[in-house]
Amino acid sequence: MWTPVSITSPESPIDRSARIYIAGHRGLAGSAIWRHLSASGFTNLIGATSAELDLRKRDDVFEFVSAQRPDVIVDAAARVGGILANNTYPAEFLSDNLQMQVNLMDAANSSDVDRLLFLGSSCIYPKFAEQPIREDSLLTGKLEETNDAYAIAKIAGIMQVEASRRQYGRHWISAMPTNLYGPGDNFHPRNSHVLPSLIRRFHEAQENGDSEVVIWGTGTPRREFLHVDDLAHAALFLLENYDSGETINIGVGNDLSIRELATLVGETVGFTGELVQDPSKPDGTPQKLLDVSRLTTLGWQSTIELPDGIASTYQWYLEHLDSIRTR
Repeated sequence: MWTPVSITSPESPIDRSARIYIAGHRGLAGSAIWRHLSASGFTNLIGATSAELDLRKRDDVFEFVSAQRPDVIVDAAARVGGILANNTYPAEFLSDNLQMQVNLMDAANSSDVDRLLFLGSSCIYPKFAEQPIREDSLLTGKLEETNDAYAIAKIAGIMQVEASRRQYGRHWISAMPTNLYGPGDNFHPRNSHVLPSLIRRFHEAQENGDSEVVIWGTGTPRREFLHVDDLAHAALFLLENYDSGETINIGVGNDLSIRELATLVGETVGFTGELVQDPSKPDGTPQKLLDVSRLTTLGWQSTIELPDGIASTYQWYLEHLDSIRTR
C-alpha cells in the first residue's frame, strides 16, 4: 500500500525519498528540474512522456495521478513557442495549456497532493507594465497581442493555484520565470523562441558562408534571459523556502536589446557578416524585465552569466545537431 512521505512543512527541506512527479520532464524546464533534483539526491522522480500521458485527456490524467500518488508535483508542462508560433496558433495555445493545467491540478486535488509548483511565464504581465515588473502588476493592463492567448492560459493556472489554496488549504505555489534558454531547447526555425532561433540562424549562416543574417523587428525591444539550470535551482529553492498564494518572479534582474543579443550570439558562433533588421516583423512587448526582489530577499539569485550560458548552449547545440528538437 502507498504511504505518503512526510515532507514536514513548507519552507523546509523535502525528504529526498519523496515521490515527485515532474510534468513535462522532457521539455526545456522540466528536464533541467529533473537533472537538478536527481543531482540533489532525490531518488523517486516520476515522469511520463506526452506519448505515455496526454495531459489534455482528463480521465487519463486522473488515473495516472491516482496510481502514482506523488507527494509533490512540478507542473512544467506547456505548449510553448516564439512570437510566430503564438501569433499563428492562438486557439491551440489557449486550449491546450488550459486543458493540461486544469486536468493536472484537478487530479492533484482529487488525490490530495499537498505540494505543487506551477511554472508560468513572464508574458502574463501587461504589455506596458512598469519596469522592472513587480508581481502585483498582474491584471493591471492589456496583454501583448502576439501571445495573449498563452498568457491568459497561464493566468488561469495562477488563479487555480490560489483557488486550491483557499478552498483546500493546499501548499501550492506558482512562479513566473523570465525568458528561458539552455540545453534541451527547441531550435525550430519558425516555432522557437528568440535565443535558440538566433543560435540556429547564425550557425547555419556561418556554415553556408552567408554575408548577412536578418533579425525580426527593429532590434530595440529589451529582454531578460535566465539559464534553465538556474531555473531548476530556483524551483527546488522555492519548494523548500516559499509558501504563499502570491506568484513569485524568477529572473536575473538585468536585460539587453534584441540587437545586442543577436550581436552576442553572432560573436559566440563566430559569424562575421552583417546584421540586418526587418522592421516589417513584430517587435512584441517593448521591454520585459522582472522585478526579482521578492526572490532575492528570500536568499536566491542566478549564477550563470548570459555570455557563458550562450556559449555552453551553443556547444550543446553542436553536440546534438542530429537529435535536437526541431518541431
